[in-house]
Amino acid sequence: MAEITAALVKDLRETTGAGMMDCKKALVESNGDVQGAIDWLRKKGLSAAAKKSGRVAAEGLVGIALAPGKAAMVEVNAETDFVARNEAFQNFVETVAKLALDTGEDVDALKAAAYPGTGRNVADELVHLVATVGENMTVRRVAVIAVPGGVAAAYVHGALKPGLGKIGVITGLSGKADEAIEKLGRQIGMQVAATPLTAALTIAEVDPAALEREKNVLTDQARASGKPDAVIAKMVEGRIRKFYEDVVLLEQLWVHDGESRVKAVVEKAGAAITRFVCFRLGEGIEKETSDFAAEVAATAGIKPKDEAPEKV
Repeated sequence: MAEITAALVKDLRETTGAGMMDCKKALVESNGDVQGAIDWLRKKGLSAAAKKSGRVAAEGLVGIALAPGKAAMVEVNAETDFVARNEAFQNFVETVAKLALDTGEDVDALKAAAYPGTGRNVADELVHLVATVGENMTVRRVAVIAVPGGVAAAYVHGALKPGLGKIGVITGLSGKADEAIEKLGRQIGMQVAATPLTAALTIAEVDPAALEREKNVLTDQARASGKPDAVIAKMVEGRIRKFYEDVVLLEQLWVHDGESRVKAVVEKAGAAITRFVCFRLGEGIEKETSDFAAEVAATAGIKPKDEAPEKV
């Protein structure tokens, strides 16, 4: 039998886009013949994944897994919303979220983790799923919150099933780990999900660049009033306070009563928010747009009206 070297496996992987273990198996099955291995992968539908890898994946699911004092959240993207309802895809997201509890916030470490019951790692299992479902998919990001002795709570908006949805929020709370604090954590998650501008836990954590941009805009707006500089400064100061109420979680009005501040509600409960993370599915991904009529016309060789030859 021909020797199956690591370099040979690597070359086949780069050629086909199939998983490392699948490439090795293909070479074994073909006795080291590369073309035979490519054919074997094609028959199994595994090499097709490479053709899909360049397509935009902005749909999918956010998945959350919980353990005592710990929460992990992942975003796994696919090309269409339809895939989010695929049971195999849902199972993959659930499993990857659970694995993240141990691998932490390093996406590469998560991809390298062993996928239960397969003999493959997460990255190679994803290749299998791409070949099976027929869409490009990516494990995009992961967040993990650990609060020893405290509570790690979760909220999923628009959940398709427990722990899976389009918007996910995980929150860490120090304090007594009881049912009341867990409920508070879920309510905080709802608060964050309902307020898309939320970007920081405290005023000190606001991005300095974002704050400077806001000050510049507010100053220019205030100057348009024609009022003296001293008055303009006070106007900007007041508007910055409103800016903080929009973007800083602890400064916001508590959406559950519309009166209290979040910081007062948390303090009254005898707790403190250590951290929160919100994933909104597909945020920041530039989605492709297409003109279906134009695509059909192009396929049929029909020129658009504005390109049609002039009548003589």
